[in-house]
Amino acid sequence: MNTHTGSTPSGRGGVDAKARGNERLALAAMMFAVAMTFIDQTIVSIAAPNITQELHLTSSGMRWVVNAYLLALAAFFALGGRLSDLLGHRRMVLIGTVVFVVSSAMCGLVPSGSAALTWLIAFRALQGLGAALLFPAALAVVITVFPVERRGSALALFFGLSGALTALGPLLGGWLTEWTWRAIFWVNVPVAVIAVVLTLLARIRDVPRREPLDVTGAVLVAGGMALSVLGLQQVPSWGWTGPATWVCIVGGAAILVVFGRYELRRRHPLVKLRVFADRAFAADNAVLFFAMLAFVPVFFFASVYAQVCLSSSPNQAALYLLYFFAGFAVASQWGGRILDRKGARPAMKLGSVVGCVGFALWAGKLTDLSIHDQWPYAALAGAGIGFLLAPASTDAANRAIDASYGEVTGITQTVRNYSAALGMAVFGTLLTRVTVDRVTDTLQAKGLPSAQAHSVAENVAQSITGQGDGSAPTGSGPVATAIRGSLQDIQMDFAQANQVVFYGMAVALGLAFLCSLTHPGTRVTATTPETVTKEPQPDRPTSAP
Repeated sequence: MNTHTGSTPSGRGGVDAKARGNERLALAAMMFAVAMTFIDQTIVSIAAPNITQELHLTSSGMRWVVNAYLLALAAFFALGGRLSDLLGHRRMVLIGTVVFVVSSAMCGLVPSGSAALTWLIAFRALQGLGAALLFPAALAVVITVFPVERRGSALALFFGLSGALTALGPLLGGWLTEWTWRAIFWVNVPVAVIAVVLTLLARIRDVPRREPLDVTGAVLVAGGMALSVLGLQQVPSWGWTGPATWVCIVGGAAILVVFGRYELRRRHPLVKLRVFADRAFAADNAVLFFAMLAFVPVFFFASVYAQVCLSSSPNQAALYLLYFFAGFAVASQWGGRILDRKGARPAMKLGSVVGCVGFALWAGKLTDLSIHDQWPYAALAGAGIGFLLAPASTDAANRAIDASYGEVTGITQTVRNYSAALGMAVFGTLLTRVTVDRVTDTLQAKGLPSAQAHSVAENVAQSITGQGDGSAPTGSGPVATAIRGSLQDIQMDFAQANQVVFYGMAVALGLAFLCSLTHPGTRVTATTPETVTKEPQPDRPTSAP
């Protein structure tokens, strides 16, 4: 293998040894910093009932509290990545951490009364902005401080921990909520202090770039991403046939098209779109897009399935997810080693195949209504994502133009967040539709008329997916009697609906596999932009001379 290990200030290695600082301290600091952002993606959902009750919020208002964070995160990732390159990665980590932790503390200090909803939505959105500034910079720091030959293993640990923390969110949220739901926000304060101290001790040297910020491009991409993601988030409320849904999705897509055309004419664009001309970079992002259709939504769907079909408590549902992350954590380390030795293509192919098989086998066991029958397949599905996540993300970052690591990580994270929003919308709609159809058949078998059974089934579907009143039916009328007499059948109906969703996730990983085949198999083994070693692909035999 022809590996060049020198480094230049502007090359793929990014910086010299002095600028790298203390590698271990830097990695630890970045993992503490991003820990907050990943935990907060899922922790608030567990405390939602308590927040709603104490602050007298509506269910739709509470959904806005949850979605405001994710919406701001998707809208500002590209800007955060570019600012990281212009101002310095270390500086943006510190700025993002401060913005995130201050807004977290303010969320925990929300007053009661009419201003509560506005207060929470505003500071949750500010949290999302802080995370969007922080994460691309943190990832760029890890890429910068580790030489390319050890970068895969370092980022495998980085992504493995961040993925595990996403699953820890519901479990931690359940424990903290028993004390006070405000603690789910305050827990970020000590974590942020540790992250800041370690970042300062690591002595990472910033190398800012003297280029103007493309403000117009930032406004366009933020507006386009926010509008389209908003449309996807509101599908449960507005429906796929609602005019507002398509105004947002189509309008957002149109703005993004305008953004792309504008960027191609700029000398210093917010996003250098020519990076997509690199087949490997395009393949990396395509694999991430399809993998994230399953990776983020599985938290929600598996958790709700466990609570409805397995009668689990929220804490037990979080433990159910740990099987998935046990596989994820182990495989992510293997994926990083495969990347370091053989490149991204073998890891992505292996991960997508393992994930596809894992999700398909897991789906087949959902109707058994037993954790003991499911955990090996949940772990296998997690292992598939673990094999490919760090290699695809790292390989994409290694192909940064002129060492613009923050910019490229901003692109990949935008792709990931947009895919997650799309997955939640599509699979959520599929879950609701199949649940309604199956519950309608069940209630009709109990003697309810077709129209009434369908209406009741829609209310049941909304309740068990968190969009309606989840209280048990009362009274002695035919509807209440039919529902109470069909609870076990409805559990099975919901399990069968989840089965369709999980098969859909398996299909998404199958599409990720097809995308991995388009990767040319080249490896970034050099630290200068001009040198990209193209080796024979290890998974294909080379012809004899």
